[in-house]
Amino acid sequence: MADCIRVPLLLLLMCISSPVHPVRGENAIAVKPLKAENLQNPAGAPGPAAVNPAAAERNPGAGASLPRRRSAGWKLSEEAVCREDLTRLCPKHSWNNNLAVLECLQDKKEETEIAAECNHLLWNYKLNLTTDPKFESVAVEVCKTTISEIKECAAEELGKGYLVSCLVDHRGNISDYQCNQYITKMTSIVFSDYRLICGFMDKCREDINTLRCGSISTGEKDIHSQGEVIACLEKGLVREVEEQPGAHPIKDDCKKSIMRVAELSSDDFHLDRYLYFACRDDRERFCENTLAGEGRVYKCLFNHKFEEAMSERCREALTTRQKLIAQDYKVSYSLAKACKSDLRKYRCSADSNMPRAREARLSYLLLCLESAVHRGRVVSGECQGEMMDYRRMLMEDFSLSPEIVLQCRSEIEGHCSGLHRKGRTLHCLMRVGRGDMGAIDPKCQQALQTLIQEADPGADYRIDRALNEACESVIQTACKHIRSGDPMILSCLMEHLYTEKMVEDCEHRLLELQYFIARDWKLDPILYKKCQGDAARLCHTRGWNETSEMMPPGAIFSCLYRHAYRSVEQGRRLSRDCKVEVQRILHQRALDVKLDPELQRRCMTDLGKWCSEKTEAGQELECLQDHLEDLVPDCREVVGNLTELESEDIQIEALLLRACEPVIQTHCHEVADNQIDTGDLMDCLVLNKHQKEMNEKCAVGVTHFQLIQIKDFRFSYKFKTACKEDVLKLCPNIKKKVDVVICLSTTVRNDTLQDAKEQRVSVKCRKQLRVEEVEMSEDIRLEPELYDSCKQDIKGLCQNVAFGNAQVIECLKENKRQLTQRCHQRIFKLQEVEMVDPELDYQLMRVCKHMIRRFCTESEGKNVLQCLKQNKNSELMDPKCKQMITKRQITQNTDYRLNPVLRKACKADIPKFCQPILNKATPDSELEGQVISCLKLKYADQRLSPDCEDQIRVILQESALDYRLDPQLQIHCTQEVHTFLLLYTHYCKIC
Repeated sequence: MADCIRVPLLLLLMCISSPVHPVRGENAIAVKPLKAENLQNPAGAPGPAAVNPAAAERNPGAGASLPRRRSAGWKLSEEAVCREDLTRLCPKHSWNNNLAVLECLQDKKEETEIAAECNHLLWNYKLNLTTDPKFESVAVEVCKTTISEIKECAAEELGKGYLVSCLVDHRGNISDYQCNQYITKMTSIVFSDYRLICGFMDKCREDINTLRCGSISTGEKDIHSQGEVIACLEKGLVREVEEQPGAHPIKDDCKKSIMRVAELSSDDFHLDRYLYFACRDDRERFCENTLAGEGRVYKCLFNHKFEEAMSERCREALTTRQKLIAQDYKVSYSLAKACKSDLRKYRCSADSNMPRAREARLSYLLLCLESAVHRGRVVSGECQGEMMDYRRMLMEDFSLSPEIVLQCRSEIEGHCSGLHRKGRTLHCLMRVGRGDMGAIDPKCQQALQTLIQEADPGADYRIDRALNEACESVIQTACKHIRSGDPMILSCLMEHLYTEKMVEDCEHRLLELQYFIARDWKLDPILYKKCQGDAARLCHTRGWNETSEMMPPGAIFSCLYRHAYRSVEQGRRLSRDCKVEVQRILHQRALDVKLDPELQRRCMTDLGKWCSEKTEAGQELECLQDHLEDLVPDCREVVGNLTELESEDIQIEALLLRACEPVIQTHCHEVADNQIDTGDLMDCLVLNKHQKEMNEKCAVGVTHFQLIQIKDFRFSYKFKTACKEDVLKLCPNIKKKVDVVICLSTTVRNDTLQDAKEQRVSVKCRKQLRVEEVEMSEDIRLEPELYDSCKQDIKGLCQNVAFGNAQVIECLKENKRQLTQRCHQRIFKLQEVEMVDPELDYQLMRVCKHMIRRFCTESEGKNVLQCLKQNKNSELMDPKCKQMITKRQITQNTDYRLNPVLRKACKADIPKFCQPILNKATPDSELEGQVISCLKLKYADQRLSPDCEDQIRVILQESALDYRLDPQLQIHCTQEVHTFLLLYTHYCKIC
């Protein structure tokens, strides 16, 4: 037993002539009386004067006032120096039982309660009990069965005082009741004074003196102060572990002794004398009904450590013991006992020769057993209950983690001092880690990440007391349908982030915790359960409690979500269950860029440069998307990838969906529940952007999404899916969506005009291309070149006109004569396209929507305007639509190129008769009706071709009914027309 602490032979007063009487109280024992011949007190019996030479040398004069040898039936109660204390403090029925007297007197906490002479008598008596080998026979008799069962104890040589030491060491394995109680009582006496623990003083003498932990001479310190020596050594050990300034390195042998003493006192808090005296009142206050033994009182006190009524001295003693448990789990009796078989089953047990080895640390035990639980292995309910208690303990008190104390010292002093209790300091550090309160040291960040993995609050939110208290009201209202402690509670809270049900404190605590959970995919237990197979197959992950230093935070989840949205053709997709979980987390974490480790890491510089003022939920990502072209390549890539995913799964935009709920319920409910992988929901929202149910937040969000899509054709999922091959073939090296649309549209238009036998753009792409073109026509901002060319004109001429519904474009058309040259050219090109394809004329199609259904259902899209013109004067024609048709007719008559029917009919006539006009024309400006006027003159001479003549006749007829349809008349007769209108108005008033 070289590596264990030797507890010398300690005998109860069962060895004296009178039998041991039962002692009342929680630690009372009833020992069967031994035979008289074994109970006789031989010469030299352990009375007070029977002090061995070594003891006398260490304690000169200790027994000077004590009587000489007593008879075999000597009793402590007969000693005059203790009689007054005994009468005053101990019940009368205990007076005949030396053990009961000893237990009664040694547990008195105040020095003034017991006379100094009595204290010395008690100490010498206990010393005699622990040093006389003649009484080993009692242990042999009481523990006969136990000794035979414990091989180490059976092998001990009798007569040297080591047998009882062995039994104390193995008392956790003693099943015999009498032996167990006997050894327990002996242990309580031994632990009352560190000098009675054989070997302890020899191994720790130097450290005791160096640390000034107290005197090793009886008489200089009262017996009740001796527990303070061990407490002082324990604190010294903690300071060394935490690398506190000025910490003294304790010798290894002493360290082992300290930890072993802590372990041996783990079942009964009476054995930790310093803690016992520090917490006696608190025990009565909080744990009065808690039975002693099996670590129950410790646990009860731990649970009340942060109560306001808890004394500071007790709280300090409890914290020290918790820190020892963090160093060696065996210092917790209940945890070591409950998890013993599970530790062995899953090979988590520590080497008994290395009590402070890595494997003995509480963190290693928790990680090892949590790994088993997360892998679906069976860990006993009792062990899991103990694990939860200690995981909660780690989250409540940051000081129990030496790495936090060491690595986060400056952060605590700078930002988080004075917040020690109930996990507040830890959450403050987590807030610093998020970057909400300045920079954090990487070592502190890593220490926090490690602690979160050890405590594993993602598996049960109740472990995080600060979060639990802050979110209690939200859980009771928004998540009441979920069983308490279920991991889905955290998911539920995330789903209600930034909603009316969320409260501010809960929001802060939740985001602080989720920041660290987001950096290790394993800390979301549901995700880990559903995706561990996929992660191992696709992302080369390791075990739950193994982390690769080379893997950046969030890398595994990034790998998973990239595979979640792969097509069947791309292969290597996620399993269905895993994909659902990945999408769930993506939807939740998109609310805050800090919950996306890869995005935050790659975009830290750009976030500071472009988005430092964007503090509202979701604004940072929108800001990065708005500045996509300005971002550094790494950031642009990750923002682009996320935006591409959004186009496929719009539920990632949780805030947008909440804002658009009324529109979705009214117009898009059919696709809302089944839109993943299709992009249908966003298409529906775009289509219904101007419905009465559309609110400003939703409209702004949808428009922003459209504006982002034009930056890259990949950001439009349906367009990308339908046209990817066409783009690669016909428009290589073109990335911007608007440029891709123009490229493909031009190809379609050219193939159509040239009557190509086969269209180069596929049918599915042409269909989606039409959708994209119509969407782009709704808002000038969706056509960047047009918008950039006309920004100044918009500011000057249309500043009060709202974007959307093509209203700004219509405003520019109406003020075409006042536009700058650059803008004028762009508007002309736009009108040319719209006249060829009226379906792209958003205002026309919107205003005349019902009239098109009434009159033009059988007309092709390109003939819609022609059809409307033919029915313009019908009594059933809507006045607003009629007005819009007239506007388009005026536009067509300004330039033959804006009238595709006329252009086709007069294809040969125009160059034949009007070439001089064409020679003066510029490609992007109107001819102001000059060509049509030229054709009118030739019409009068009857020189036009029949088809051209028919078209000019129609124009003449229409112009006769509305002078505005004749541009030349407007140009040359503007003043006259104005004067005539004034006179006409005046005449009408007179009439």
